[in-house]
Amino acid sequence: MRTTGRGLSAPRTARSRRGARSNQASDSNRNGRPQAIIPLVQERRTAVTSRARQGLADGGWRGSVRLTELANHEEGGRICRGQQRRGYSRGGMMVNSLSLCYHNKLILAPMVRVGTLPMRLLALDYGADIVYCEELIDLKMLQCKRVVNDVLSTVDFVAPDDRVVFRTCEREQSRVIFQMGTSDAERALAVARLVENDVAGIDVNMGCPKEYSTKGGMGAALLSDPDKIEKILSTLVKGTRRPVTCKIRILPSLEDTLSLVKRIERTGIAAIAVHGRTREERPQHPVSCEAIKAIAEILSVPVIANGGSHDHIQEYLDIQDFRQATAASSVMVARAAMWNPSIFLKEGLRPLQEVMQKYIRYAVQYDNHYTNTKYCLCQMLREQLESPQGKLLHAAQSSREIWRAYSPQITPKMCLLEWCRREKLAQPVYETVQRPLDRLFCSVVTVAEQKYQSTLWDKSKKLAEQAAAIVCLRSQGLPEGRLGEESPSLNKRKREAPDQDPGAPSVQEPAVPGELCKKPFVALGSGKENPLEGL
Repeated sequence: MRTTGRGLSAPRTARSRRGARSNQASDSNRNGRPQAIIPLVQERRTAVTSRARQGLADGGWRGSVRLTELANHEEGGRICRGQQRRGYSRGGMMVNSLSLCYHNKLILAPMVRVGTLPMRLLALDYGADIVYCEELIDLKMLQCKRVVNDVLSTVDFVAPDDRVVFRTCEREQSRVIFQMGTSDAERALAVARLVENDVAGIDVNMGCPKEYSTKGGMGAALLSDPDKIEKILSTLVKGTRRPVTCKIRILPSLEDTLSLVKRIERTGIAAIAVHGRTREERPQHPVSCEAIKAIAEILSVPVIANGGSHDHIQEYLDIQDFRQATAASSVMVARAAMWNPSIFLKEGLRPLQEVMQKYIRYAVQYDNHYTNTKYCLCQMLREQLESPQGKLLHAAQSSREIWRAYSPQITPKMCLLEWCRREKLAQPVYETVQRPLDRLFCSVVTVAEQKYQSTLWDKSKKLAEQAAAIVCLRSQGLPEGRLGEESPSLNKRKREAPDQDPGAPSVQEPAVPGELCKKPFVALGSGKENPLEGL
C-alpha cells in the first residue's frame, strides 16, 4: 500500500515550518548573518591546453572542452566525488569522463513551454545550480539540424520548417540538462549524440502523465514497462559521454516503486529524480515525502526530490525543509520556480515586476517567440492577470507590445538588437572603457563592421553603451525606443531632412527632459581611428 504523506508523521506545512524557523533563528544564527541552506560543492576550473584538447573528444562549446574539477564533498556520511565515470573509446578517441555532481543542488525542473532559454538563464541568475529544458520528443529532435547562430551567439536545433526546437548558449552549457521524451532506445541514443556536445547531461522523462506523452509510450507510460526502461537507460549510459538520469513518478505500491528504482540504478545512471505522486495524481493531491525518503535510503546514487511546490515550497528556506523531509540529495523545483524564479535566491523572493522585466530582457536578447514569452509571463502573473498590465499582456500580439506593457523603457540597445536581427546582421558588439582620471565611461558599438561612439563620456557603463546605440540608430534613421515615436516598425527608416546629408555624422536633436542622453553624438566609420585605443 502506498505511503501518502498524511497523518501525524507527515511533514509540516510551509507556514508552520516558517514559524518554527523564526523561533529558532536566535539560536541558529546569533551573529545575524544569513546561513547557506544547501552547502555548495566547491568547484575550481582548470585551464585546458591545446594539447589536452587534442586528447579529448569533440565535446564542449564548438569543439572546445571545459574541465571542471569537483572537490570531494562529504554529505550525510556519503562522499560525492563529482560523479566521475570511466572513459571509453568511440571511433578511436577517448571521451571526456567527467560529469556533473548531483549532490546538494537546487534544480529547475523540466516544464513544457516554460523551460526555454530565457527561463533557464533567469533561474541560473537567481541561484539554481542545474536547469532542465522542457521535454522534447525524440522524433522531433531527429528531424533537426544543429546550427551555430552567430547573430545570437547560440546553438540552435532547427526543424525542417525553420522552427527552433531547442536553443542553448555557452553560459548554461555546463549546467543545462537535455530532457527527452522517448520510447525507443536507439532513437534516444541518436538524440543524445546529436546534443551531447552542447549540454551537461541527458535525462529521460518517465513521469509525465499527460496524454501527448503517454500515448506514444513515453513519459509515465514507461513505468509499466521496466524492461524498456532498462534498455533505454543502459543504451544511453553505454553510448553517450554525458551523465544520464531519469525522472519518474512513484507507483501505487511502495514495494513496486522500490523494486523499480533498484533496477533503474543498476543501469548505471548518475542520479534519479522522483516526483512524489502517482501517475493518476495531480498537484492538489499531497506529495508523498515518505515514498521519496524510502527511495533515497535504499539507493546509492543521488535522489532528487520533486513535487513540493503546492504544499511545501513557497520560499527559499522551504526548499531545505523539503529536502530534509525526503532525505534527498537535491531538490527540483517546478511550479514555485515558474511563478517566481527568484525562489532559488537565498536572500528571498524578488518583486515580481523586477523578475518579469529581467525575463523580458532575456527573451529579447535571445529572440524568444512572443507567444512563449507571453505564456511564461502569464504563469508569473497568476491572479494578477485581471490587472491593467495583465490585460495588456493578454492582448499583446508581438514582443514589442509585451515590452510596452512590462518594460519601463524600450532601450536603444533593445531597438538596435532587434533591428540587427531583422536585417540578419551580427549582434551588436560593445567595447567600453573607463577613463582613470574621472572614472567616466565611453563605449563603441560595432554593427555591420561600422563603429559608432558618443563624443562625451558617461558616469556608468550602461549609459555609455546606450549612448553608442543611439548614435547607431540615428545614423540609420531608426527609432530609439522613445514613447510616441512616429515609426512603430524597426524595419522602416525615418525620412532624411531635406538639408541633411545621409552620410554625415549624426547630431543630437534638442534634448527632451528626462531622456537618457542629452549630448551631441558622432558616428565613426570603420576606417576611422578608435578614440578608445591607448586608454
